[in-house]
Amino acid sequence: MLHINSDSIEKMESRFRANLFNTISGFKSANLIGTTDGKGNTNLAIFNSVAHIGANPPYLGFILRPTTVERHTFENIKETGFYTFNHVHESFIQKAHQTSAKYKRQVSEFEACGFKEEYLHDFTAPYVKESKIKIGLKFEEEHLINANNTLLVVGKVLNAYLDEKFISADGSIDLTEAGTVAISGLYEYLKPVKLNKFGYAKP
Repeated sequence: MLHINSDSIEKMESRFRANLFNTISGFKSANLIGTTDGKGNTNLAIFNSVAHIGANPPYLGFILRPTTVERHTFENIKETGFYTFNHVHESFIQKAHQTSAKYKRQVSEFEACGFKEEYLHDFTAPYVKESKIKIGLKFEEEHLINANNTLLVVGKVLNAYLDEKFISADGSIDLTEAGTVAISGLYEYLKPVKLNKFGYAKP
């Protein structure tokens, strides 16, 4: 078995190291984050770092890379206070991946990448119409991770939209039935297969 230590990590070519440690943690979620600025200009970007923070009340977070360059998603969130998470499905993974390109601020990835904006129940941030599971959030707080100057952005879930058939009797969502895909690293998309479902574990 290969042993990777601190010395070998430092000697790695930068792109190789980035790919290695972007995949070493395992499969990650694939979400399109929809935002708008104060003038109504929309933005859409794919993120692989959305994570559960809490359920009562429901909070979700995502990791934002250092803000040493323009981060349109984050800037829009701070300006308006609202944003959406939209699951990525097999039918549009190529278009979803294209949103990671560095478009200019005045270009909407909705239009550039072929997605339809959807506004529901007077929520100001745009949802992705093509997504089967979409979530509307209100910005709550940000936390600087000093180790690498990334930010943990935390939002409170205000709205969620999905077909009732995806919700199991215990409340859990059947993501495989919904066709939600996963991401490995930065560029690889996968279709999960359900292996089993167990009950709450007790000693």
